[in-house]
This record gives sequence, C-alpha cells and structure tokens, in this order.
Amino acid sequence: MRTLEWDSSSRELRLINQRALPGRFEVLAYCDYQSVAGAIQDMTVRGAPAIGVAAAYGLALAGLASAAVDRNGFFQDLQTAAMVLRQSRPTAVNLTWALERMLAFAGRFDGDVPAIKDAILEEAGRMADEDVQVNLRIAENGAGLIEDGDTIIHHCNTGALATVDWGTALGIIRKAHEQGKRLHVLVDETRPRLQGARLTAWELQQYGISFEIITDNAAGYFLHSGQVQKILFGADRVAANGDVANKVGSYMLALAARDNQVPVYSVFPCSTIDLLTPSGDDIPVEERSAQEVLDIQFQGEAAAPAGARARNPAFDITPARLISAYVTEAGIIHQPFQTNYLALEGREG
Repeated sequence: MRTLEWDSSSRELRLINQRALPGRFEVLAYCDYQSVAGAIQDMTVRGAPAIGVAAAYGLALAGLASAAVDRNGFFQDLQTAAMVLRQSRPTAVNLTWALERMLAFAGRFDGDVPAIKDAILEEAGRMADEDVQVNLRIAENGAGLIEDGDTIIHHCNTGALATVDWGTALGIIRKAHEQGKRLHVLVDETRPRLQGARLTAWELQQYGISFEIITDNAAGYFLHSGQVQKILFGADRVAANGDVANKVGSYMLALAARDNQVPVYSVFPCSTIDLLTPSGDDIPVEERSAQEVLDIQFQGEAAAPAGARARNPAFDITPARLISAYVTEAGIIHQPFQTNYLALEGREG
C-alpha cells in the first residue's frame, strides 16, 4: 500500500505507522486534523513529501468537520486548522507548501460550502497521485548517476515511506536496482530515531537490495578507505542559494565526502525549494525533545547517567558548496544552484 491513503467509505486518512517498523506493520486511521497534526509531530508519518500530503488531507478533514454554513466561516475554520498543522513540523517546507496550495485552491473554487468540502478532498487526492509521479520522475532522472558496482552511503530514510510512494534518494537506488545495476548500500543508522536502521534497511530488504547498517560516525572511515563511490540523501528544505536542510548528520557526512572527493547528491521534489529563504542560515531548525537522546539504552539500561541533559536538533544545514548536484523531477541541477534552477524552470531571477 501507499504510505498514506484515503478511505472513502469511513472518510478517514490511513497512515502506515512508521514508529512501529520494522517490528510490525501497522496502519492507523485518522478522522480529524488535530490527530493528523499529532501524527506528523510524533513522526508516525515523516519525510517531507509525505508530511505535505498528510497535511493536505488534514486540512480536508478540517473542512469536512466544519459546521460553518457560509464561506467566510468555513475559511476561518480552514485557517485555524492550517495554523495547527503548520506548527507540527517547522523545518519541512513541503508542509507549508501543501497547506498554501490547498487554501489557495479552496479560495478560487466557485461554489457553496458542501461543494468546497468535496473539492478540497479531491485536491488532496490529486496531490497524493502527483507525489507518486513526481518521485518516479526523480528516480528516473537520478538512476543514471548510479554506476554498476557502486557502493552508496544513504542517510536517514528517503524511500517510499518518506513519500506517498517511490521515494526520493532511495527511489533512485531502487530504480537503479530495477535496471539491473549491482549496487550496495551502507545505511547510516541516523540517530537518535534510527530512521536508517529501522526504515531504510526495512525497505531495502523488501526490494532485495544489498545493504549493511553502519553507525553514523563510521561513514568517514568508509569514505577515507575508498569503499564508497557516492552519497545520497534527501532534503526537507532547500534555500534559494542551494543550502540544504536535512536530517541531522548530513552536514558532517558531506564534509567527509568533500575531503575524500566523493560526490554528494541531494534529492528532492521542486516543492522542497524555498526561493523566499535566502540561505540555510534563515531556515528554522526544529529541536526535538531531549528524551529522544536520553532514552537510548545500552545493555537494557539507560545509556546516559541520571540527571544528564541533551540537545536534539532534528536537522542541520549542508552548504551548497558541499553538494555536487541536486536531483529533482525537473532534472539534475548543478552549481550555481539558483541560476541553474531558474533556468531549468524557464524563469528569470
């Protein structure tokens, strides 16, 4: 199944519970926007594209629940829901992009409140279908970067679970595998929530792709010893200058890659690009609960001493100078990022 699906009979959003994997495959149902916001915040659903579409369905649920009988009251209810959903994960720009698209669509729709409710639900469905096609194009565009016999370091999870289907960086690896290329993936654990060890490893098992899990701080060893040909990771927001906000650890990985002349590819849909944010310094970085770090156990007991404190930024910023190229559904973008992206889109700077 897709990472998220709309159940038209029960009028619920169904999400794969990514907190339960790989131990069990579980699907949860959500019938209001507050619970969808909670699922985004607690990472039941995660990955920038999947978060965006989940938020779109959350707004559609808010519309279905609205008791307003006039357009003004209905749009006030949508704005209230959008504010709650927007605050659930501040770094991933796809969430804001999806909500703004939904609100703009609703504002343009000419009809009464019941008709708008149906229309925005259909729009959320279109966004889900578009996400699948966008990620398939990303995979097709990027697969040519992978050569037969490559060993690739992959950080966090960017597969089907991070999108509606297919994935971004991991989608490229999946497509290259389907093309018959022999490849091997070194999967960063991605501490502290272990999206690599739990989710990416699980997806690679489903595809039959060769992989090994490594600790995050072992990546430099494999790069320096010449065992890695490429690094692929995703993006949660890309600034106008090409700086990339991605899962924390991406910056250190890119630094080690630069020192060892290994190319780094950031892979994402164009909806992740935020031209209104000049550089990575302007991207808000979510800091999550210290308990995600302090609750880690060693031999069945807490790894940290009682009373210890922790910091837990969920993302870091990789400067554009460390990115070899960006892979999108519109094509592969080389440096300088902003100039070449605008040229690719046929827009003037």
